Amino acid sequence: MLKGTLRHALTAVAALGLLATAAPGAAAAGAVSVAAPASASVPAPPYGRLLPITDLSAQRLLTADQVAQAKWGTDSPIDDPERERQVLEAVAEQARALGADPEATVRIFRDQIEANKLVQRGLYRRWEADPAQAPTERPDLSKVRLEINRINGELVRAIAGSERARAERSCTGLLTVAALRVRHDRQLDALHSVALERALPSVCAPNGT
Repeated sequence: MLKGTLRHALTAVAALGLLATAAPGAAAAGAVSVAAPASASVPAPPYGRLLPITDLSAQRLLTADQVAQAKWGTDSPIDDPERERQVLEAVAEQARALGADPEATVRIFRDQIEANKLVQRGLYRRWEADPAQAPTERPDLSKVRLEINRINGELVRAIAGSERARAERSCTGLLTVAALRVRHDRQLDALHSVALERALPSVCAPNGT
């Protein structure tokens, strides 16, 4: 897990670096640029190799809003063990096909699932406390899950493509900076920021500190 002490130590440095490394004019809710255009004067930031995983995690979290809206007022529970089993089996198979570590991939996705449920529960509490904020329309959950599956596939590829970066000793610190960058670019609120932290503890390999 991203340790609180490390996070606090890096926040000031990372916040200053955000303005220096962010692409000019980047849209707050748009996709994060993983690397700057090739230029001798603008090298890619050192956290860039972990940025795809972090941003895709944020994208996946944002779908939790639609999942919660689709389930709100129905008998569908937030915890869905069968759906979770299907997701984990699918990403493990995708990892094997890519020659990646299926166990590491499943560990990361378990955290993704828990983070998604954290958002759903937070939204439920918000709507229960203030029914005026509760959704009045219900998205088609099957269509939402198609989007989640798409993001899952991209996330598996990002995990497979970052094995070396995730094993480096600098991984935790760089992942913290990447999370700050994504939180800034996507303007995540407090609930989604906390959930993003919950989604990332298994990204770095055990020796990646």
